[in-house]
Amino acid sequence: MPEFQTSPGMRDILAPESARWRAFVELFAGVAESAGYRQIMSPLLEDLGVFQRIGDATDIVTKEMYDFVDKGGRHVALRPELTASICRAYVQHRPATPWKVWSAGSQFRYERPQRGRYRQFDQVDIEVLGSNDPFVDVEIIALGWEFFRALGLRQVTLLVNSLGEPEDRARYVEALRVYFEANLGSLSPESATTLQKNALRVLDSKRPEDAALIASAPRIADFYSAEAAAFFESVQSGLTALGIPFRVDSSLVRGLDYYRHTTFEFQGGTLGSAQNALGGGGRYDGLVEALGGPATPGVGFALGLDRTLLACDDEGVFAAPSVDVDVFVVDTTGGLEALRITAELRAAGISSDRSFEQRSMKSQMKAADRSGAKFGVIIGTDELDASAVVVRPLRADDRSGTQSTIPRTDLISYLKKALS
Repeated sequence: MPEFQTSPGMRDILAPESARWRAFVELFAGVAESAGYRQIMSPLLEDLGVFQRIGDATDIVTKEMYDFVDKGGRHVALRPELTASICRAYVQHRPATPWKVWSAGSQFRYERPQRGRYRQFDQVDIEVLGSNDPFVDVEIIALGWEFFRALGLRQVTLLVNSLGEPEDRARYVEALRVYFEANLGSLSPESATTLQKNALRVLDSKRPEDAALIASAPRIADFYSAEAAAFFESVQSGLTALGIPFRVDSSLVRGLDYYRHTTFEFQGGTLGSAQNALGGGGRYDGLVEALGGPATPGVGFALGLDRTLLACDDEGVFAAPSVDVDVFVVDTTGGLEALRITAELRAAGISSDRSFEQRSMKSQMKAADRSGAKFGVIIGTDELDASAVVVRPLRADDRSGTQSTIPRTDLISYLKKALS
């Protein structure tokens, strides 16, 4: 066993899976940027206070953050989520609103590793700051839905809910507290502890012993003001107008104090019910203010790469892209010609590889076959003297053609035609 290995909950992403991750982010970027969202790249390391503003009632703050005092005496944390960092950036730079951004990158949470959950994990994210329009909520939900369609996923369920106005939410939280305290003996010990911090968070429990009690709990819809009901109706009407199927789930909440109005979650139909959330988000107010900025509404979502790719595997879609090169150059004349040819091919947009250390023709041809290249370009002494090269098809579907000896000057045009 190697002396050094990855830490628990961390892992290496090797090719071709690394190419799949890159393609995932590139596809998401295309969907987001088609709607006018622009990328923000926030630092992995932030002042601890940025994330403490999320709220002390969440495990992210109380248990899961990787935080430490740096060499300058600053108490900092590795980023556990993207929204707080993006809101901090808004406060610092004050861009024009509505500020529509997307982001991607690694987050860090010290939690128990399991299938689809790691201590270092990647997400893609969309945020809009500075607009109270319910159709902004519809737009970002639609972009998430469009992204899943673009991946090829079809077994995705969209759940939506609303937390109403702050006053509605406050009345609801009190009603939940009274209800759960009256049934404290039926709650799991973990949920009983959660109740002391935030009654809303009890609704997030996936523990079987809590299920019946949660199913009979008060419903937020009974506490909506007229304005909150109208806002939620607009969101639902917008989704219906776009033909996006959804289900209202009154237990879908966000336990943080600044969340209000729309909440939503995308669930993968092929994943286990306890870990089936591909991502989600909602509308929030107050976070920008908590970070020292002006009162600014916001709405956004984050999607996890790991679980979404697990769902893709289950449905047999969005496979890892090919990372094979187009051409492998075999040079038995010392290697200088291979150096020149691979450089010329790459400059012309033709991916290419070669062997090193002046290996034998047999060894180089084995390497060419392993590379996945469609064609081999062979240079021996005779070819070098004649300023020519041999082009040999390497793949089974290309071997119907015979190898050809062509002038060295015609190589790029020949290969471009052959590869088209």
